[in-house]
This record gives sequence, structure tokens and C-alpha cells, in this order.
Amino acid sequence: MTHNVPSNNIPLSFRWRKNLGISFVAALFFLLAVPSASGQTTDIARLEYLYIPFSKSDNDIARYRALLQLPIPVGAAKEEYLVIGLQYRYVELGIEDDEIFTASQLEQLQSVQRIEAYLGYVFKVNDNWRIGVRGGARINSNLVGSLVGDDIIYETAVYAINDRKNADIPKPYRLIFGLNYSTTPGRSFPLPMINYFRQFHPDWTYTIGVPKSNIRRYLNRSHKDAIQAFGTLDNFFGNIQNNLVIPGTTVKGENVSMTNVLFGIGYEHFFTDHLLFYTYAAHSVHNEFRIRDNERETAYVINDDNTFYFRGGIKFRF
Repeated sequence: MTHNVPSNNIPLSFRWRKNLGISFVAALFFLLAVPSASGQTTDIARLEYLYIPFSKSDNDIARYRALLQLPIPVGAAKEEYLVIGLQYRYVELGIEDDEIFTASQLEQLQSVQRIEAYLGYVFKVNDNWRIGVRGGARINSNLVGSLVGDDIIYETAVYAINDRKNADIPKPYRLIFGLNYSTTPGRSFPLPMINYFRQFHPDWTYTIGVPKSNIRRYLNRSHKDAIQAFGTLDNFFGNIQNNLVIPGTTVKGENVSMTNVLFGIGYEHFFTDHLLFYTYAAHSVHNEFRIRDNERETAYVINDDNTFYFRGGIKFRF
């Protein structure tokens, strides 16, 4: 529950630690606020598993994900942070379309890996606003051979953050907006991002944004357990190192990707204030699992029927 306490009755040392903590959270959130499935959390570490059994086929996807972030204060008085981030994703592609692909091609389509490193800088503008910039690179590829240029994607972003989530106000909130640009093939323009969080009741919160919007209800006064209803976007992308020639089309198979729009429910259990287990079940309302060229022309649709989606894991957040 939020309590309104006059700030002039709070010791200066406590107010300094609290403000520093708010900036710490803002630094973490900024680094994860890029419009992708990894966004909108203040995770320091995460281990996660995802499974998608595609409808009307024997194809499926399993994804394993590990994330680690390290915020480093570089100017406590100005509340400045460098944030180093590392992320690894292994996507196991269970593609069984052997009437289309040869055994050699199916071997190339067994998996996609994403290896990512990035560096960000967040600084305070005034009591409520912070600005962040981020740059990084990632490998998105099936990695059947040595690295090639198309395996590597570069990314940069700039954001403004108004973080009142931990403030002593009746309805705490957080607003983030900005632009993100990457060298993903077929995407030659920056993508806008906006995220708005509000706690409108001691036991209720909502978030509106991309890639995830939700409404959460805590189940007990201790906030140890919560359920949520959500809508989210999930995706992956991987370069195919040895381009595929697919029968019936002149479009080269240069990459494999998936984009899902999903609605579902989730459960969270907090072991401590910072360590929690989560599990989500959803069903897609839009599904694209396909092979394309670098101009986003479709070479082959693997699956486009809507399907179930399951995700769960454990994470440590600030």
C-alpha cells in the first residue's frame, strides 16, 4: 500500500538512498525497454523457457533464454549509470516439413541463436526525468558455419524516463518513450516506443505499451502472489548462413523469423521482494512463422495458424 509521507519529515540520508534507488531502477528499465519480447522489466538476471506447439502441424518451437545486467554508478551525486548487458537465446526449431526441405536444409533449420551485448548510459535531468542512450550488437544466426556479415545486427536507442513508481503519491506511475533503430534486414527506419505503468489501487496495477500490456491483481496483502491478464508481442529472427532454394519460388530463403501477437493469463510468486517465479499461458491472434529474403519477401510460410503459447522462468529484479 502506498503511504503519503511529507518529504520534510524524512531524513536526508534516507531520501538520498531512495532517490538513488529510483535512478537505479530507471537505469535497468531503460536498458530493457527496447521494443522486443525482452522489454518492460527491471531484471538483473533471468532464466526462461518457452514452448509453442503449432496448430495443424507437427512443427514446434522451444526457446531457452538467459539474461544478465550490471548497472554501474559513475556519478552518485548526479545519479548517472553505465549499464552492461549480456543476453543469450537458443531457439530450437522443430520443423518437420520434409516434403518441402531436403535433409540438409532441415539440418540448417534446426536452431537459431541470439548472442547480445550492449552498453547504456542513463543520467538525471531533474527530480523526475532521466535520459538514456544505448548501443549494442547481437548475433542472430543459425550458426552452421563461421560468422558472416549478415549474422550481426547493430542497435541504438534513446529514451526519456519519468519514473514516479516508488514516489509517495496516491497512484505511482512510470512513463517511458523513445526511439529504437536496428540494422535488421528490411527495417530501415527507427521504431517508436512508449510504455506507461500505473498503480491505481494498493492491489492493482496496469501497463500499456509495446511489447506487453497487462493488468495485474495481487492476491494477498503481502503481495507474494499475483495474477495478470496480458497482451504481448513475441518474436525472433535469425540469419540463414547458407541461403535456401525453396521449390516453387524465386525468393531466396535468407532468414527465418516468427512474430506472434498473443493474449493470455499469467501467475507470479515472489520468494522475496526481488526473486520470483512466473508462468504464462496464451493463445495467438496473429502468427507468422516463415522464411524470407532480406527485403522481407516471403519464400515459405512454415506456420500461420493461431496456436497456444507457454512461457515460464525465474528472475531476480531490483
